[in-house]
Amino acid sequence: MGAAGDMLMAALYELLDDKAAFVDKMNALGLPGVAVQPRAASTCGIAGTHMAVTVNGEEETEPDARAANAAPHPHGHDHGHPHDHDGHDHGHAHGAEEGHSHDHSHDHPHHHATPGHIAGIIDRLPLPEQVRADARAVYDDIARAEAKAHGCPVGDVHYHEVGALDAVADVTGVCYALHLLGADRIVVSPIHVGSGTVRCAHGVMPVPAPATANLLAGVPTYGGSVQGELCTPTGAALLAHFAAQYGPQPVMMVEKVGVGIGTKRFDQANCLRAFWGESADSANGEITELVANIDDMTPESLAFAASRLLEAGALDVYTTPGTMKKGRPGHVLTVLCAPDRADALARAVLAQTTTNGLRVRRCGKYFLAPSIDTVQTEWGPVRVKRAEGFGVRHSKPEYEDVARIARENGLPCADVLQAVQKLL
Repeated sequence: MGAAGDMLMAALYELLDDKAAFVDKMNALGLPGVAVQPRAASTCGIAGTHMAVTVNGEEETEPDARAANAAPHPHGHDHGHPHDHDGHDHGHAHGAEEGHSHDHSHDHPHHHATPGHIAGIIDRLPLPEQVRADARAVYDDIARAEAKAHGCPVGDVHYHEVGALDAVADVTGVCYALHLLGADRIVVSPIHVGSGTVRCAHGVMPVPAPATANLLAGVPTYGGSVQGELCTPTGAALLAHFAAQYGPQPVMMVEKVGVGIGTKRFDQANCLRAFWGESADSANGEITELVANIDDMTPESLAFAASRLLEAGALDVYTTPGTMKKGRPGHVLTVLCAPDRADALARAVLAQTTTNGLRVRRCGKYFLAPSIDTVQTEWGPVRVKRAEGFGVRHSKPEYEDVARIARENGLPCADVLQAVQKLL
């Protein structure tokens, strides 16, 4: 059902470990009159969270889409517009919350915010610099899209002040939640934009609205039979900024599902879901290989060097026999280490071996998460090394424990291993 800032924030909020700290931080940003409050909600029997963003205690909502039927819906999002007047009469719209709008006319003067004003607000927020940078980039994209839609310079785009404030909360909330989650990759499904028309301050516009269409250029979208605007400019800008790729959900071990609920009712569930998990089609770590060809060291010296490299922090050290230049027999020394240990271990290789140089390769690494368990046998405890990930589980008795029990009890090692395996 498309995407809007409040629904994205609610779905990501459900994925966070410390939800209360997130809400406290959002309410401590100092945005005038703005409050963020998660509320339990449901749509078509699906439970989730509605993230209520209020300005001076008020939250706008829009009519039931089923009752409105195919008529133009009040437009619930703050599209920027060229501004050359004040004290005019038009319906002003709530910025970036799907299912939250109002379309009442008024004839009193009100304030507007420019892209520069919004950037100034974001720059003063007590958030990590990366969060502020992401939020500024999202708003820059929105301003450019609005300027293109209206055929005006970016500096002439203005947002209604109330809508701009809660839109800032939506944008920074999504950016901050993603910062806390620290995802390695974000995949976005094709985006449902809705269909029909929508009424806003500019009159009746087609769905997707022009600014949204500009933001979604190059992004897979579809319309469908749902009448109304489902993807807002803010939702489009956030997805376009953070998506690493678009397409179906990749093969993954899902750990959490976040459900963001909109207030507008349709004949189908009005929610946005975020799936958090470990994908099975990409590396889940990095490792560095240090490689050197050596043909002038004795086996004893090379073995000593390998042991010293392990003591220096190498994850693994091994040699492979090979034939070097001029037909000389030698060894290829490979040292595996964490990327941040590469420099120290490269120096150690140069110091401990006779090589005058080595190659460095930084590689993606697939690994199963390790853990250690203990099982009780008739001869005493035996540690078991376990590893799990990508839908795979491995278990292996600790050799040193098995060998100790075999020696102490005069048993073949294979008999002890077999007994331990039965307990796994």
